[in-house]
Amino acid sequence: MKAVIFDMDGIIIDSEPLWREAERKAFAEVGLELSDSDCERTMGMRTDEVIAYWFARSPWTGAPRDEVERRLILQMQTLILERGQAMAGFEHALEVVRAAGLRTALASSSSPVLIDAVLRKLDLTSAFEVVRSAIHESLGKPHPGVFLSTARELGLKAGQCTVIEDSAAGVQAATAAGMRVIAVPPPHLFDDPSYKKAEVKLLSLKELTLPMLG
Repeated sequence: MKAVIFDMDGIIIDSEPLWREAERKAFAEVGLELSDSDCERTMGMRTDEVIAYWFARSPWTGAPRDEVERRLILQMQTLILERGQAMAGFEHALEVVRAAGLRTALASSSSPVLIDAVLRKLDLTSAFEVVRSAIHESLGKPHPGVFLSTARELGLKAGQCTVIEDSAAGVQAATAAGMRVIAVPPPHLFDDPSYKKAEVKLLSLKELTLPMLG
């Protein structure tokens, strides 16, 4: 094992509540009322894929899809910069990885604008050797593209990387990439079978130890 690839939302930053708030507001503007459980369906997906997901199910008129996406990203950027906080246990996890001499990377479904906002807000602009957005891939998670591209940028094989993820889509993507997966699901999804392919499941990154990294 040579490197650890961190997902961002729900692993580095406690952003899932912010995403729910931003999504409800953006979609309400086009007449679509979403619940928290509705928002959970698209957890781990790119914003363009979230927009497409809901448009396919409840088409709206008026604002085009790219405008709704722009509003969603802008709202999310504002929330991150105003209220974003690191996930409990993230600093501990980063210390464990660094103490082991492992390289670090970030691979997220979020847009580069939001990744930059998180790194600035949490003072992590120099924390990762490689930072990769799934926006630059042909498909987002659960497709493995963003993880495979991250490994290539590191100059490593997929099997030399461990991924830390919180979403089922992310676990599926990392597994498909052939990487070791540590999952930190939301507490109410801890026993969800969609996380069963993860080698390790944690309630919090505070529980992370070096042997878990493989």
